[in-house]
Amino acid sequence: MKYFIIAGEASGDIHGASLIDALKKEDAEAQFQFLGGDMMAASAGVQPLIHYRDMAYMGFIEVMKHLPTILGFMKTAKQAIMANRPDAVILIDYPSFNLKIAKFAHAQGIPCFYFISPKVWVWKEYRVKDIKRYIARLFSILPFETAFFRKHNYEVEYVGNPTVKEIAEASEKFTHFSTFAAENSLDEDKPVIALVPGSRRKEIRDNLPTMVEAALRHTDCQLVIAGAPSIDQSLYDEVLEPLGTSVPVLYGKSFELVHHARVALVTSGTATLETAILGTPQVACYRMNGSKLLFKFYRRLLKGKYVTLPNLVTDEPVIPELLLHFCSVEAVDSHLTAVLTDSPEREQMLQGYRRMAEILTEKDCTACTAQGIVEYLNKK
Repeated sequence: MKYFIIAGEASGDIHGASLIDALKKEDAEAQFQFLGGDMMAASAGVQPLIHYRDMAYMGFIEVMKHLPTILGFMKTAKQAIMANRPDAVILIDYPSFNLKIAKFAHAQGIPCFYFISPKVWVWKEYRVKDIKRYIARLFSILPFETAFFRKHNYEVEYVGNPTVKEIAEASEKFTHFSTFAAENSLDEDKPVIALVPGSRRKEIRDNLPTMVEAALRHTDCQLVIAGAPSIDQSLYDEVLEPLGTSVPVLYGKSFELVHHARVALVTSGTATLETAILGTPQVACYRMNGSKLLFKFYRRLLKGKYVTLPNLVTDEPVIPELLLHFCSVEAVDSHLTAVLTDSPEREQMLQGYRRMAEILTEKDCTACTAQGIVEYLNKK
């Protein structure tokens, strides 16, 4: 069967590659076209029609500035679907783009599947209507989503979380810190503060300076940036230049870096969940220019008490969430200081991580999703 997959960012590329591998086990004749990245290309054996690094726009203003480009990408995807007539379209998060493709594919009689649901439980809840209308099956990677969608009379299946499997596999190759430090020119005798400022250029520009300024106050520690695969070293250098400092950037080693770190400063998103599964205390930072007015605007739109995944999964404040104008150097430093030592705050966070792991379970989500998709298509 032929599969058309869309992943619009780095995390989607990772999950998409794992799903391609799982589909190939279920369907020996599987053929793939996709919008994604290098990891999906390695698994599928073909290059992406569009690379996700060219699609990673965020925020209303940035999207509007690049609207002609985005519409061009959408036209390319629709033309490929029409020309290739896939048996299934599989969507990975990236809702503004993907739900429009779902509507188009549905009109062509092509079943659409969602793997990694849009965060409609946070905001833009109206998107549930389109999901119910255009998506044949939704495979949830967050356990609380099943109850949310059930309230909307839509049954979804929790298939486990891909990050659990990815980190379990990655951790088998982790080295001792002394080896890791030697291989990456780090100081074996200094604790590491890992800086994980996101995978989009704007996220990095908005969050990295605050992270660095807070972390530099801890002179007994060394700072290391987890480099996003689609971001060149020059952007990190450009952002750090006004601060008069340089920080090493490690590419392709984010999981191991966070594993070895004493604490991580993390831009809110999938990385907060990864950090929690790796067992490293963290502070979630999401500055986005830090406007009080913007915070009030988003707070009116957002649903629920929390925005970070560890807190959402456990339904309790496991990690601090410093959003917009609350994400100041002083606030980040205060929370960072609290968990750098063997403090009650640190132990409380680690206990929260353990509760989160029990809720997530160890189900192989990509295997379950691939089985569900193939079963559905075979019954058509």
